[in-house]
Order: sequence, then C-alpha cells, then structure tokens
Amino acid sequence: MTSDPTGKPRVGLLALTLELYETLAPDLRGEREQWLRGQVIPALEPIADVVFDRAVCRRSEVDEVVASLEAAGVDALLVILVSYSPSQISLPALKSTRLPIIVWNTQELFAVDEKFGSAEMTANHGVHGTQDLCNVLLRSGVKFGYVTSHLRDENATGELEDLFAAAAAVRRLGSARIGLLGYPFPGMGDFAVDTTHLTATLGCEWTVLTVPDYIARAEVAGEKDVARLVRQYRDSYDVATDITDADLAGTARVELALRGMIADGGLSAITYQFMAFGDDDRTPTVPFVAASRLMAEGIGFGGEGDIIAAAGSTMLNWLKAPASFTEIFTIDFGGNAAFLSHMGEANVAMARRGDKVPLVARPAPITPTRGRQLALVTCFEPGEATFCSLTLGPGGRWRLVASPVTILDTPVAADLPVPQSKIQPRGDVRDFLTAYAKAGGPHHAAICFGDATGRLKAVADLIDADYCEV
Repeated sequence: MTSDPTGKPRVGLLALTLELYETLAPDLRGEREQWLRGQVIPALEPIADVVFDRAVCRRSEVDEVVASLEAAGVDALLVILVSYSPSQISLPALKSTRLPIIVWNTQELFAVDEKFGSAEMTANHGVHGTQDLCNVLLRSGVKFGYVTSHLRDENATGELEDLFAAAAAVRRLGSARIGLLGYPFPGMGDFAVDTTHLTATLGCEWTVLTVPDYIARAEVAGEKDVARLVRQYRDSYDVATDITDADLAGTARVELALRGMIADGGLSAITYQFMAFGDDDRTPTVPFVAASRLMAEGIGFGGEGDIIAAAGSTMLNWLKAPASFTEIFTIDFGGNAAFLSHMGEANVAMARRGDKVPLVARPAPITPTRGRQLALVTCFEPGEATFCSLTLGPGGRWRLVASPVTILDTPVAADLPVPQSKIQPRGDVRDFLTAYAKAGGPHHAAICFGDATGRLKAVADLIDADYCEV
C-alpha cells in the first residue's frame, strides 16, 4: 500500500511508554492511548491519515510496530513518548528503518500550576524520554525531525504538516518515473545529469519517449475524443478568432497522444525538447497546451529535455499544489521584478482568476510542424508564492534554491503568445538575482502559491541536499 497521490500523507504513530509502569501504574498505558485516540489523532486528521495500533513498552513490540508500519507503506514515523521510555528499546528499530523519523514532544497537560500533582506528573513526563531518545539517535547517526508543541498552541500542527508533506513528497519522488521526449537541448549544461546518480540519490527513474510514437498516437486519436477536447478548449479558454477547429483538433490530437504516453508509462512527469519535434516532418504540432493542462492535473514538467526540472516541479506540486514549471526571461529593473515566461508551458490551474485564459497561435513556428502551434497565455494569480529550483551543486550534491516572492498583478502583453507573469522578491531584484546565481540556481525553476520554504527545508534534510534561501 502506498500514499494516495491526491490525498494526505500517511503517518505511522509509534507511541512509547515504560515497561515498569505495567506494574506500578497498570492503567497508565490505556489512559494514554485514550488521549491519543480522543485528542491527538483527531487533531492530526486535517493534515495526515494516521495509522495507530497501540502504545508499546518493550523492544519486541517496537520492532513489531515499526515493521508493520513499514509494510503499510506509511510516509513517515511519528514518535510520541506518552511517558518516559528508555531509548535503547526503540533505537534498533529506529536505526534500521528507512522511514523518516519525526519526534513530537507533546503532552496532554498544558500548565504546571497549583493543581499539579503526582498523577499529573506521571501522565505527562515524556519530554525527558525524547531527550534520551534524540541523544542516542544523534550519536548513532540517525536523522530525525523534532517538534515541540501543545494541541492548544496556535498552529500547533503547522510544523508537523510541513514535515509530513516533505516526507510524502520524497517518498513519491523515490518511485517517480520521468519521461524524456526527444533529447536535451544541446549545450545547456545547468541541467546535465548523470542518470545513475539521479536514481541512486533521489530514487526516480527516467524513460525515453520517441517522437515517432507521439506522431503515431496522434494519428490514431479517436474522433470523439478529439471533438470532446475541441469543445473543452472552446468552453474553457478565450480562443482567438483566427484559430480554426482544425487548429484545435491538431492540438487535441497531440494532447491525447501525450496523455496516452503518460498513462502507458506510469509517468509522474515529462520533459520534451521542442526542436526534436521538428526533426520529423510528420509532427502535427508541439504540445504546449497539453503540457500546461497536464501540469494542472499534477503531472510535472521540465522544458528542453530537463529531467531535473521535471522532477523538481512535480516534487513542488506534491509539496504545495498547484505548482508550475517556469523560467526567468527578463529583468524589470524599473518595477523591481523579474518577468517569467517560457515557450508555451505554464500550469493553467494557477491562472489569474476571473477572465478566461487566452488560447492563441504563435505567429511563427518555433520548430517546423505541419500545423499551427497553439499556446495558453497563462498569467499567474497575484499573491504570495515560492520560487525554487532543484539543481546539482559542487561535488554532485543536490541543492534546493528557494525564495519567497510575490506574484504581481501584471497586465497581459497582447503581442506575446506565451505564458507571462512577474515576481517581486523580498528585497532588491538585483540582490535576488545575484544571490540566486551565486547559489547555483539554474535557468529552469518552479513556482507555487504560498510559503513552501519550511517544506523545502525539510525535503533538503531528507534527501541530504543543500538548502539555499535567497
């Protein structure tokens, strides 16, 4: 069993207590389990599906519970000490597990006041057990997350939510399949990658998709499916008056072709090199519209055959959907901003609300194709966002370069038949771009709404990557 691709992270709860209390306080374990089931797990339900059986106090029980949670395919292991528990009963299982470990230092009691007595202390003394446990985990080279909060705190589970989301995204990345249609853009070095290193470190695999297969699939696309997509284009978007049904049908055929390749290959993300389509004179058109719509459905994308960008964009979407592939094209020194665009790909689910997204034809083909090349002129909804990139740094270490930004409310440039948005960094755009370049930020990136920096930091820790915030 694995994570639901569209659902919440699945978290296994390991609740620890002390075997001595089985005789000194025989009701304690049951009372603490009641607290977990009655208060803790319900508080976690909005952010995770929690798998929990019972609290345990012996090494054999810990081994059994951890093995069971691994078999259940949970994304992370949440450890709560419902009383003191000696670290050595859980260390072997925690050292051997491949699940991310998150220790939540919490308790039922909120305040130590005049009502505090022996019963309250017995029921609320897990904190020193977490200290014992984390000391031995650190000494043993076991990575772990640690959160201290009470259920009555404001945003009590916010940090946990970030850690759970990061664990789920990393787990999914480890089994992701990325399709490369064509070949990487010649000479672009910032996304050059040793695919053996990619699989050995991130776990994701890649597969080659061919332009002849793309063409063949487009040719045999069902007429009813083509007609359905043409109607959908006209209903959903502001279709330019010079675009014909034949233009839309050609675009629909290649979307159906790409969807078939993704479904048959079990792909989480795709990347294509637009020039590769022009190498075969039978190519109907470039799938700019398809890529933009597929991103809206959670399929990652990278331009120019960039496997790393495809992995990075789909990971960001898993962290904080929706997310889009993007690229900084121009500096707006006057507006203290950076202009985002690409040849025709942007997540249409992130489009500014209100007006329909324009569906236009490029005035000139970017590569030779039989039909006109259509694109959605997506402008992102204004507001707070996170701009980030996954890249390789010195020594082959993975690196996440991230920056909180603001998407500006920018008028559409009518003569630009491409996605277009502007982002404003926290400070001067000059400093932002300089810091981004010095951190090794590549020219392909991703963007999502809101602040994803906490989740990106957690991902960096889980994959042993450098985290650079600019």
